[in-house]
Amino acid sequence: MVHGADAVPVIDLHDHDAATRIAAACERSGFLVITNHDVDDDVVGRAWEVATKFFDLPLEHKMSVAMPYPGYPYGYAPLQGERLAASLGAETPPDLKETFSMGPPSSPFERGEACADPAEAFVYEPTPWPAALPEFQTAMQAYYSAQAELVSRIMRLFAVALDLSDDFFETRIDRHTSALRVLNYPALTRPPAAGQLRAGAHTDYGTLTVLKADDSPGGLEVLVDERWFAVPLVEGSFIVNLGDAMARWTNDRWRSTLHRVVVPPAEVAATARRQSIAFFHNANWDAVIECIPSCLAPGDSPRYAPVTAGQHLMSKFQATQH
Repeated sequence: MVHGADAVPVIDLHDHDAATRIAAACERSGFLVITNHDVDDDVVGRAWEVATKFFDLPLEHKMSVAMPYPGYPYGYAPLQGERLAASLGAETPPDLKETFSMGPPSSPFERGEACADPAEAFVYEPTPWPAALPEFQTAMQAYYSAQAELVSRIMRLFAVALDLSDDFFETRIDRHTSALRVLNYPALTRPPAAGQLRAGAHTDYGTLTVLKADDSPGGLEVLVDERWFAVPLVEGSFIVNLGDAMARWTNDRWRSTLHRVVVPPAEVAATARRQSIAFFHNANWDAVIECIPSCLAPGDSPRYAPVTAGQHLMSKFQATQH
């Protein structure tokens, strides 16, 4: 049984026992908070600042970089433009958030390469950038690069935690197809509809997510042992959670856990604006996700058939488009 304080542990990435503690957290809740992560504070601060400026732009400027059609992966999505719970088949009111998503800053096509799988071109669709805020692109791309470097270090610790060589994941993530999303949860001008949340209960799709969030009321919660726990916020930290691909890779030894963003209490809802930045890490499009041998107990068998990371990602994404 998991209890509040240890549902989401805080782990110093430079501690000698970091890999051991990561393994325990990934088995227990699939969530952890990391400190001493070596990401440049200036890069984080600048990205946070320009994200706020973007969401403060007049709506017409934000809509100028709106996702051009349903199912397009990048650009602006206005308030109540998404239902995350739909990825699990749940029918809920739309989420009380607005977002901007970007893809990889560079693509194989810019190097004169072609994707072996034509479907891979989806993750390299252009990201539209707002002319009204030219510094937005530079700050977001710098943050994307910093997060990619951080995830490479985390994945080495993951490999050790899974009794693998520390470079096990390197050739499987060296052409990762990750996405970055900035999110704004405005203060509420009216009570939410029944069952309406800032972000409906869902799991993430890829290997892991790295989240930067503020401490505004109405925050992130994770479901552990059939109870919702608030994820702790530690100054200078990041929240890390596993995605469905990592759970599949580990034969569900590690957990991709339901989480949500709740609405603030009624007494502060009119002033409780919230902001976050999420880096959704995905493995190489052609990386094969199959049961890691160290995650297979004697006499047990893999729960899932092998699948490429690209096939897995597209099946998850398409589920939200219906």
